Amino acid sequence: MDLDVFVSAHRAEWDRLDALLGRRRSLTGAEVDELVALYQRTATHLSLIQSSAPDPQLTGRLSQLVARARSAVTGTRRASWRDVTTFLTHGFPAAVYRSRHWWVPTALISTLVAALLGWWIGAHPEVQAAIGAPSELRDLTRPGGQYETYYSSHPATSFAAQVWTNNAQAAAMCLVLGIFLGLPVLWILFLNMLNLGVGIGLMSSVGRLDVFLGLVLPHGLLELTAVFVAAGTGLRLGWTVIDPGPRTRRTALAEEGRAAVGMAIGLALVLFVSGAIEGFVTPSGLPTWARIAIGIAAELAFLAYVYVLGGRASRDGATGDVDAAERSATVPTAA
Repeated sequence: MDLDVFVSAHRAEWDRLDALLGRRRSLTGAEVDELVALYQRTATHLSLIQSSAPDPQLTGRLSQLVARARSAVTGTRRASWRDVTTFLTHGFPAAVYRSRHWWVPTALISTLVAALLGWWIGAHPEVQAAIGAPSELRDLTRPGGQYETYYSSHPATSFAAQVWTNNAQAAAMCLVLGIFLGLPVLWILFLNMLNLGVGIGLMSSVGRLDVFLGLVLPHGLLELTAVFVAAGTGLRLGWTVIDPGPRTRRTALAEEGRAAVGMAIGLALVLFVSGAIEGFVTPSGLPTWARIAIGIAAELAFLAYVYVLGGRASRDGATGDVDAAERSATVPTAA
């Protein structure tokens, strides 16, 4: 594209759109129709320039012009409770459902890695010795030791808030850092599985694995599922950088990135539930079977939410991205 020729051919249209926007409160019916047509053409011009001959100054001017025109055409819009309901019943579960081919394998492989690490640590005393001194390991694994008192070391409310904050940050990092080809996501996953594997290995080495699982499973099922969903989505975003498919890389990253931001909000709510379980159920005096049952119920409820509501919303066309009217205008690309 010859940018100078393109600008010369369309500058009059952009100036006319700018002039109409400057007096949009006194436009006639014909001028309103002209404003809409000019907005659509200018949005297409912007998309062409961004994809073929990006010029920062021109792109900035047209972006501002298109934004003003969109505001004039569609009017200002405020979020409502209906938007929240739509997000929770359609957008978020559909986004999680659509990414299941990424997070389900991530969950299976990560769980296997944690189990293998736990077996390796539990079966090799020399590895345990490298983790800590014998006295430190005893303090961790003995009855009433640090693994058990950890969950009751702070008031339930503050502990739940701390856990939720830490887990939400880990999930957000998986989603955001996925754009770097997914490599940081793999590292975050490994650290989480290593931490779990150490606990499994040390507690199994002293014959107290059942106690450890009784403490971890009530909240860990839902918590780890949320982390796996975030990691799988981050890996999917990283793969989009490599292979955007029939879309342009810019469009693909914009669509997947917006869906990832929505998932960050939804997963924060899921992790709030797991944090509440960890703060109030895990250290409670309930029998182990009752605590685990609560954790399993929460996990099954989330999976049903994703596969029933999310599957239905996905088949209806929901993707987790914002509505078409809220997106930047683009031109079609060949498949």
